[in-house]
Amino acid sequence: MTEPTREHGRFAPTTSGPAHPGTLLAGLLAWLDARSLGARFSLRLEDIDPDRCRPEHAQDMLAALTWFGLDWDTCSQQSEHQPRFEAALDRLAAQGLLYPCACSRSDIQRVGVRAIDGSWRYPGTCRTRALPPGGWRESADALRIRLAPGRSEPRDESGLDLAHDPLVALGDPVLRRRDGAIAYHLAVVVDDAAQGVTRVVRGRDLASCTALHVVLQRELGLATPNYRHHLLLREARGDKLAKLHGAVGWQELRGRYTANEFCGWLAQATGLHDRATPTSPGELLRGFDWKRVRQDDLGVRWTGDAFERLA
Repeated sequence: MTEPTREHGRFAPTTSGPAHPGTLLAGLLAWLDARSLGARFSLRLEDIDPDRCRPEHAQDMLAALTWFGLDWDTCSQQSEHQPRFEAALDRLAAQGLLYPCACSRSDIQRVGVRAIDGSWRYPGTCRTRALPPGGWRESADALRIRLAPGRSEPRDESGLDLAHDPLVALGDPVLRRRDGAIAYHLAVVVDDAAQGVTRVVRGRDLASCTALHVVLQRELGLATPNYRHHLLLREARGDKLAKLHGAVGWQELRGRYTANEFCGWLAQATGLHDRATPTSPGELLRGFDWKRVRQDDLGVRWTGDAFERLA
């Protein structure tokens, strides 16, 4: 391992269900990136969605990552950071960038314009509305940020093209939901800056929102970390392997593999090892190089007894 640096990496999984193979892959690559640089590594449990996140899921995530052999220098839960999110909303409101939005999802869908991330693009219906006289805290509606037009061009270390105009590609995003929950886009930007994160290693499914995150960083006066987006594990039908699609959880994996066996399977499948021999994250750290990690997504299938790569 290299000498310690001022670099700071992190892994920030959403605690909305059991960890699955995609979770373990993302955690492994973020950990290898940070540890290979001698950087600090933080685990941040993203648990601010009241509809999906539960305390038992957070504990299960910790158990899964520990079983897999990852460690971290600091651990936090995003739900503990509400004051910093409110401070960010105060700053944006002071710049005249926040506005209340009463549009429902069906209202937005009826307009029928797709965003770059596959969701429905917000058409700007409420853009001219002002905040209540008492400020954003008095609004019962969702809060959006009024984006300025213009191209945002973040750099990705893998060479992926991240550039686009967030206003055109996504529309004004929600920063605080109608139920009071802070939205992902604001929370992740604020937390990364508050924790001094300098390296964000995450799945390619989040690449399309990076240009927006850079715009939010600029509006809030925050530093922009270095970004790297990596391959995803995908099901036979092409969907990202995720909790939403009922991906096999780590407890099922543990019934078939030891932690080192599954780590070895992931290492061989992603190019870090030539053969699927048992190994550990610590053993993979020796000689880790991003040049060995495959760029294209990997199709996988769970047979009920083992994971298989798809051609």
